[in-house]
Amino acid sequence: MIDVVVVGAGPVGAHFARRAAEQGHDVVAFERGKVGEPLACSGHVSRDLWEFLPEGATADLRQHEIRGARFHLREESERSYPFYRDEPISNVIDRVALDRKLADLASAAGASIRTNHTVTAVTEHPDSVSLKVQGPDGATQVEARVVVGADGPKSTVGRELGLPAPNELLVGALQHVPEPDHSDFVDVMLDIPRFFGWRIPRGEAGVEYGLAAPPDYDVVGRLEGWLEREDATAGPRFSGHVPIGPPKRVHTDRAILLGDAAAQTKPFTGGGILYGLRAAEIAAEVLDPLAPDTAAYEHAWRAELGTEIRLGTWIRRGYSFPDPLARLGLRAFSGEIGVHMDEPTSLFSREAVAALFR
Repeated sequence: MIDVVVVGAGPVGAHFARRAAEQGHDVVAFERGKVGEPLACSGHVSRDLWEFLPEGATADLRQHEIRGARFHLREESERSYPFYRDEPISNVIDRVALDRKLADLASAAGASIRTNHTVTAVTEHPDSVSLKVQGPDGATQVEARVVVGADGPKSTVGRELGLPAPNELLVGALQHVPEPDHSDFVDVMLDIPRFFGWRIPRGEAGVEYGLAAPPDYDVVGRLEGWLEREDATAGPRFSGHVPIGPPKRVHTDRAILLGDAAAQTKPFTGGGILYGLRAAEIAAEVLDPLAPDTAAYEHAWRAELGTEIRLGTWIRRGYSFPDPLARLGLRAFSGEIGVHMDEPTSLFSREAVAALFR
């Protein structure tokens, strides 16, 4: 019997697999396709990412550095509200390379990463979990002491075990344009219903245009119109779901959900890499396959991330404010400010509060 089966070898699942293997557990991770493909989300992350990677990883993964963001109430408007620092505050990375790097680290730690393997069924028993897995050589059944569902916002593990889904699923689309752009500001468009659009310079790698919105909004049509107005060269396009709002429970007796499967994302940006990596660290620390206390994981990750997620939900509500109110808020906070992109609680720092009285 395998100690831990991880379903999904994206960045969060792979990082958990690495940490669990480093503790001496027998770990197998099933990935339904190739690691890192297709691209699932943007590559704009805080500099905290490097805390989860070995020294020197920046040279392989970092494409560009970002110093701030300009917020626009209307896509066509020339008026913007900048938020910035005098030093880089975030990085643009090669997302596919990140996934592969984390999977390689998991393999080096002793985890088995099995690509082109799709988990089709999960059944929990008092002392184990059974999984049906479809691989290149046909279907097999696997027994594990614990299962970790890191298989995205429409998690097979969660569905099979009757766990509730994320509170909301947005639809996102992004396109990479090949022309180099070395500017150091992200542009954020707030005229998308209940979310936003973005333009991210990627240095020599080009530019990323994207947006996310509720399912009834034509994100592809809006993206195509935006690219046409920008006279942007066609490039590869990607789409997917963005989970917002963790469900009330992400564990059973012998299974947990992790990352996007648990909606461990920032409600105000949809980004989930850093929150997911932090949750993976917690899970690997508290989860013992021989005596799994999955409720301890549930409590620990919510204690770590819950306040940030709740505050992030309030920030997102500001995207739907009427223009006069939104303009007032943006004007009050814009300028040089020390807010951490992953931590809404930093809005209440001394530096951020002082910015209101400049």
